[in-house]
Amino acid sequence: MALGGGVLKGLFGTGGARRPDGRWQVEGLGPVALSDLRHAARDERRAIDRFLLSSDAAVHRNRAQLSAMPLPEGTDWRWRPPLFSAPLDPPARVAPPNGEGLGDSAQVFHDCDLRAMVLRQVPNRRATDLARYALGLEVLGFAGGFLSIAIPLPADALAGLDRGHVIQLDTQIEVERPVEIFARLNIVNGPNTDRVQAHLAWMQPGQVNVHVSGFDLAETEISAERIESAWLDLILDGPAMNMVVIRDMVLSRHRRAEI
Repeated sequence: MALGGGVLKGLFGTGGARRPDGRWQVEGLGPVALSDLRHAARDERRAIDRFLLSSDAAVHRNRAQLSAMPLPEGTDWRWRPPLFSAPLDPPARVAPPNGEGLGDSAQVFHDCDLRAMVLRQVPNRRATDLARYALGLEVLGFAGGFLSIAIPLPADALAGLDRGHVIQLDTQIEVERPVEIFARLNIVNGPNTDRVQAHLAWMQPGQVNVHVSGFDLAETEISAERIESAWLDLILDGPAMNMVVIRDMVLSRHRRAEI
């Protein structure tokens, strides 16, 4: 169950019964207003409790699926971006400007003034789908030189990260027309940004393209003490008149085998 706009408005909207910081207050309320506010608070608390209960189940299911994935020995971190497990609000963005998209979940970077594209979260409905949701990008006319989808990595992905690690990317991607896709891992390391790129191959229509790529951080100059943030780019080469749906995405990390 999604947390509705009415609940959010009730909790955080402006009104005489709430301080600007969103906390509830009793001071200055008459008996009738206080009674009405108590009823509203109970209704909102029930809605929030239902939301937390349903989201807990989704989180635990997601963690169980990740734990069951066959990943390399020594994997110390695994992560499915939350947009593949929980509903977004809003679920779609039409004609996103460069650097914008679905909030902090996914951004689109491009140099096309037309912006004839739609980025949206869509449900996965097949019995074989492991992720609850997918991320789709529909592109119509495209006259730009580059187009990528950026997914930010969480802070725990960077804890203890060093040049001895390999970051693995598992993806399931469905396309309407053949398209070449690259993946690039970007790590902000002090004043510099280190990048490692992998070719995900030509994606073919009529099937779910499953691909596993590894980013060997030995190719970078990162220092564990200076890492600030990281994100993953999926770069589409020649994206015009195509629909690309990322059915699932899982990132994990493990130590490189020493020879």
